[in-house]
Amino acid sequence: MSYQLIFTLISGIFISGIAAYLGTLMLSKKMSVVAGPLAHLAFPGVALALIFGFDISLGVFPFVIIGAILIWILEKRTKLPLENLAAIIFASGVGSALLFLPIGKAEEALVGKISTISFKETIFVVILSLLIFFVIKKFYQKMMLMNIHEDLAVIEGVNIDFYNLLYLLSIAVVVALGVYLVGGLITAALVAIPAASAKNISKGLESYKIWAVVFGIASAIGGIFIARFVSLPTGPMVIVVGVILFLISVIFRKRLF
Repeated sequence: MSYQLIFTLISGIFISGIAAYLGTLMLSKKMSVVAGPLAHLAFPGVALALIFGFDISLGVFPFVIIGAILIWILEKRTKLPLENLAAIIFASGVGSALLFLPIGKAEEALVGKISTISFKETIFVVILSLLIFFVIKKFYQKMMLMNIHEDLAVIEGVNIDFYNLLYLLSIAVVVALGVYLVGGLITAALVAIPAASAKNISKGLESYKIWAVVFGIASAIGGIFIARFVSLPTGPMVIVVGVILFLISVIFRKRLF
């Protein structure tokens, strides 16, 4: 097994695992749709990285984090649904990227670069994934309470604005990591599909979270190996494997329930 494949597997496992874990929270809040527009906001950052020759993470992370903060500010000022605000962010990200994204170099933006990820980038992915995991785990119960009943969360002393900002920033970081694995077009699938698969077969919150991470990691491992074997893009293959696992979970749901 080559070092490059090891780096790819490690990065893919951590990215898909943290995306699936966050997805359990986003699916319950019906916010999976927000991940897609934030991922598309990464396009301008990728374009700048390709044009000026620096690492794509230096372009992606500032754009998605700024996008998350803008959604938070606009939601407070306008009281518009997050889905509407995310659509605006989507349009601004894709529209600006299409103005100067080199079409001949667009592959990294569209399908990711996980198959060529470096050792330093792998370490960066692992550290950031673990950091986001502990952050999400810390505020998970408060966010779940907000999902169920926001007024009750306020009575319990939960700072709604602060936790919404922390939540959106976590989504932004996970989305930026997802661009490495599957590109900007289908990052939302990393979040939504494993959580949906887990919901089909889990019987409680803890099993829901565990199964989501298992489905996410299995999608990454299966997609990476299959893509390497058949010489197809890794990112899309990860999503295809995830969809297959989702369909299997639907079959098991019918048998279990």
